Amino acid sequence: MFTNYLVTGATGFLGLTVVRMLAARGEHVTALVLKGDASAARLPAGVRVSCGNVADRDSLADFFSSCDEQTCVIHCAGMISIRTTPGKRLRAINVTGTANIVALCQAHRAGKLIYVSSVHAIPEAKKGAVMAETTAFSPQAVSGPYAKTKAEATALVLAAAKNGLNACVVHPSGIVGPEDYNLGSISSMIISYCRGRLPLGVEGGYDFVDVRDVASGILACCEKGVPGECYILSSEYVSIRTLLGRLQAESRGKRVLAFVPTVLAKILSPFAEGFSLLRREKPCFTPCSVAVLASNGHFSHAKATHDLGYSPRKFADTLRDTFRWLREKGYC
Repeated sequence: MFTNYLVTGATGFLGLTVVRMLAARGEHVTALVLKGDASAARLPAGVRVSCGNVADRDSLADFFSSCDEQTCVIHCAGMISIRTTPGKRLRAINVTGTANIVALCQAHRAGKLIYVSSVHAIPEAKKGAVMAETTAFSPQAVSGPYAKTKAEATALVLAAAKNGLNACVVHPSGIVGPEDYNLGSISSMIISYCRGRLPLGVEGGYDFVDVRDVASGILACCEKGVPGECYILSSEYVSIRTLLGRLQAESRGKRVLAFVPTVLAKILSPFAEGFSLLRREKPCFTPCSVAVLASNGHFSHAKATHDLGYSPRKFADTLRDTFRWLREKGYC
């Protein structure tokens, strides 16, 4: 359908997977990377590399130089943060960066824009309810700095779609899987478990989805996504207790001794976050992460399945592949 693809966040966990899938199909791909990003070496041969920052519109001139009506822009770039005070960079990347991409898509008359939002942008329903797509997004309707920026950015994209831009939004749930070089929350938790640094678990859970399935869903959206529509790319709800139980069986490690109720975890999490920051480690146990595990993490991907042919794999397979990849790389 399109002869040219521009991918932001191309060296990130999801972006790199998208670029590799496009390259495997023989598509012409331009990857946006930050200047000096050593991760660019992981990009497939034949992919054009353009240096720039989504938060700096002037730096994107080269990236958009080939953009026309036969171009699909896939905006994967974004900052994920579970810190209590993430700083100004979060909004600069997630909101200003998205506004810049939208404006340049309009200026260059891009054929299509796929914006990678998050299920966190969707207002939370009551416990027990399964959440589906919505068209109303507002920072005031969601909790946490990250969710607020994704809601605001999603509203910007949908407003542009109403004004004629061929744009779709995808909402991945918690992305996990192999080749997580940035070591996200779940990969970090697996590593902590394998190294014997996780004697206690936290009650609660969330919907976790394989990065490879999200990338496939995005490419399907490029071809089949209806302008102005949103699609949830989720998989299945998994409790942390179940996750660690499966990890124990896969790794033949020790059983986690006990699980802390989320009420108690909320009290302890500020101290855990502060301790991690003092040790200059990436915090994975914070008030924000506990709030996510205690929230309603049930999402329906029925619309994506019906419209896009989206079919995610079982989380057990994802966990197995993730653990084996981390072990292969020497983390476990």
